[in-house]
Amino acid sequence: QLRLTESGGGLVQAGGSLRVSCSASGLTFSNYVMGWFRQASGKEREFVASSTRGGTSTYYADSVKGRFTISRDNSKNKVYLQMNSLNTEDMAVYYCAARQGAVISTTGYDYWGQGTQVTVSS
Repeated sequence: QLRLTESGGGLVQAGGSLRVSCSASGLTFSNYVMGWFRQASGKEREFVASSTRGGTSTYYADSVKGRFTISRDNSKNKVYLQMNSLNTEDMAVYYCAARQGAVISTTGYDYWGQGTQVTVSS
């Protein structure tokens, strides 16, 4: 069974950068589309970014486009989210998720990590 564990969250000043990581256990990591989601306090979970199985195609929410970059290393069973130019609106718990298939989607993810907190100070 695929299990996901996020890491790398923490406190960063507005305008700064942070990279969160997701480690997957299992032998089928390369068969999954990977995504990042976030949920701020008092708000609904929202889609952030996704990557195809080979990492050659990516898709981003408008709110993070140009600032965030999703990448993956299938040899290490890891997916990353590089976050630049952070602002207070980015403060949330960030979750990685896996979706079996080949098509990028903002919904329908089957496996979820426990999340990592990203705090942005002004």
